[in-house]
Amino acid sequence: MTVSTAGHGLFDAVTGEIVARDRDPDPDTSTPDAEPDLACPGLGPVEGVPVRIAGLFGGGPHRTTPDGWTLDVVAPDWPDHRVILSADGGGHRGEPGGSWWHIHHASWSEFRTAGFSPSGRTLAVATSSDLTLWTRESVRALS
Repeated sequence: MTVSTAGHGLFDAVTGEIVARDRDPDPDTSTPDAEPDLACPGLGPVEGVPVRIAGLFGGGPHRTTPDGWTLDVVAPDWPDHRVILSADGGGHRGEPGGSWWHIHHASWSEFRTAGFSPSGRTLAVATSSDLTLWTRESVRALS
């Protein structure tokens, strides 16, 4: 779910398609800072269910997956942010493209948040202008 000055949007995390839209949400609950758990009211198929929001007002999605992928956000050229995906639990050792990848560079829009879904199947990066989603079919179990 996204929250912006243009309203609220609920997206399918696998296809990226918009599932529901509210261009005029209730001003008393339209931003997550109205609730201690940073939640907004759900819409569409999750209507009536509070949805926790991460971004401008704080909070954050998962930074690791059950199978060991790790996400880091760095800002060596602040205010630009870079999102780094690692298969080795972080650390970014070695050459890029081996066990870590620079997957997003937020340079013209303000970075808001990045993270994994609880299942680890979807990775989202949000800026002030865009929502980028990556998905995978399954998550390998750690042995």
